[in-house]
Amino acid sequence: MADEFIKGFALFSIGALGWFTFGGWYRTPSYYEIVQLVNPPEGVNTAYGEIGVLAGEASFWLMIVGALTFWVIVPASRELRDALNDEGDADAAS
Repeated sequence: MADEFIKGFALFSIGALGWFTFGGWYRTPSYYEIVQLVNPPEGVNTAYGEIGVLAGEASFWLMIVGALTFWVIVPASRELRDALNDEGDADAAS
């Protein structure tokens, strides 16, 4: 279980770092605003700006989906597989 936790934590950390970085560059008009990182991107006129906004969105979803995969889906699938194997072994023994 520790390896799943650290894999999920690594993806969460890498995704958060990317989301904070690209969000700070493209989505924060002023550091004195209340909402940051969730504003619509402003002043994106170049292809590099579009790539930066896309990288920020990808980092956000890496953070969310990566952590959920290794913290919820993988352990739940292992528990389900073990439960199904235990039922099959109980049926074969009787």
